[in-house]
Amino acid sequence: MVYEKSCGALVVRREGDQYFVLMIRHKPRGNRSFPKGHMEAGESEYTTALREVMEETSSRVAILSDFRATVNYSPSPGVMKEVVYFLAFTTSPDIQPREGEIAEVEWIPLEHAEECLAHENDKTVFRAAMERMNTMTVEIK
Repeated sequence: MVYEKSCGALVVRREGDQYFVLMIRHKPRGNRSFPKGHMEAGESEYTTALREVMEETSSRVAILSDFRATVNYSPSPGVMKEVVYFLAFTTSPDIQPREGEIAEVEWIPLEHAEECLAHENDKTVFRAAMERMNTMTVEIK
């Protein structure tokens, strides 16, 4: 069995009274998910998540909460993958997909985000992150 570990983030931004979450698509019109990627030697989970969000979306983000969720699944026979997600925030709407790897990056209104996700693992992480965000006292501007 091959073991892989990736880290990523659910990135939220506020525009006026509306909140958005950042999602990616690896293939044109493919399933949406959250930015994530493999850990490199010597990196912490936080560092990996911040680097991968930047690499995949060109968005600089901050992790301002203790939210941490783990998803385990098998992407192919003989491979077990663990993905650690954090809740991150940004004030910049500027995003750009990583050429050759990411087909699209987009800001989805929070109220429509769950219906955009195809995988139950992603939906579970999204719901947990939104519960945590609702208890935060940090002002997201």
